[in-house]
Amino acid sequence: MDNTSYIEISKKAYKSNIRFLKKVVGDNVKISSVVKGNAYGHGCEQMIPLAEQNGINHFSVFSAYEAKQIANYISDTSDIMILGFITAEQLEWVIENDIEFYVSNVDGLENAGRIARLFNKKAKIHLELETGFKRTGIEPEEFDRIILYLHENVDNFEVKGICTHFAGAESIANYVRVKNQLIQFKKHNKYFIKNNINAEYLHASSSSAALIYPETRFNMVRIGIAQYGFWPTLEVLMTRNNKYGDRDASLKRVISWKSEIMAIKKVKKSEFVGYGNSFQAAKDMTVAVVPVGYNNGYSRSLSNRGHVLVHGKRAEVVGVVTMNTITVNITDVKNAQLGDEVILIGSHNKNKISVASFSEMSNYLNYQILARLPMNIPRFVVE
Repeated sequence: MDNTSYIEISKKAYKSNIRFLKKVVGDNVKISSVVKGNAYGHGCEQMIPLAEQNGINHFSVFSAYEAKQIANYISDTSDIMILGFITAEQLEWVIENDIEFYVSNVDGLENAGRIARLFNKKAKIHLELETGFKRTGIEPEEFDRIILYLHENVDNFEVKGICTHFAGAESIANYVRVKNQLIQFKKHNKYFIKNNINAEYLHASSSSAALIYPETRFNMVRIGIAQYGFWPTLEVLMTRNNKYGDRDASLKRVISWKSEIMAIKKVKKSEFVGYGNSFQAAKDMTVAVVPVGYNNGYSRSLSNRGHVLVHGKRAEVVGVVTMNTITVNITDVKNAQLGDEVILIGSHNKNKISVASFSEMSNYLNYQILARLPMNIPRFVVE
């Protein structure tokens, strides 16, 4: 092992997830695989070819910077869509390379038109409409200017999509707000159609909405966390379970994170472990040091709270999580030795350490924990 830990990506689990998601959204709905944040920490280099092997040929990222990164991994038959940030300088590369991108205001549209004329290309745009999220999106009072500009510059644009984003579809508490947004989106889209602006794709759903609001799927969905085997929230899982009988195992975790034991120590009763006095042994015990810390994405808030698996048994973190190490209690693990495998996320026999369990202990969402896994951790695709 060249690094202090490594990540395994399960080909079998990912294939199962895509099969399940395609069944959920239907044959006529395109899935755009959201791979922002280094594919939610899983690794774009590993995930994009795997997605393509499973029939995915459309990928969404947040920025032009991320688009340039994944351009190294996608095939010529796949498309990239930028959901967010593009500088004026980057926009030239985006249009010249046929990258799809969101337009969320008049200025953005006019800049795209100017560059498209410069390169004698059609800018491939998705018109993002404001429906109540209040983050980005074209306001209704801008619609007429947008429509007029598109008609006056018809040779410079290809309207790939009309889209919006829901404000919290993962929570039932936002039900009314989501429904109101959907009403507004349909109304706005009709206005564009009435004015002869017809998009190839109509899309509004991320993982949560795609899973529990069938009427929001249209003919494209943007699937992020679910493709990696995680339910966006417990509420989404419970809703799917109540309506369709889907259970936790309907989505299978793609990622496993592993390290090894680098040192073993005997600790006597009443002795302290690690920095400060945060952990004092209540009895004689044996601890193991694992070369993973908050610098590697293992949160400091898991000090004296986290767990790992050693020989398939749960071993709790004792003492403070440091920059480069954690210390775990292996008193009840028989025959533990230097170099033995330590599972930080994953399963062995009937025991497992889930990302959700990290979330419960650290007050972070699945998304945050995964996205914080450093890019320099080696990632390997396994069967």
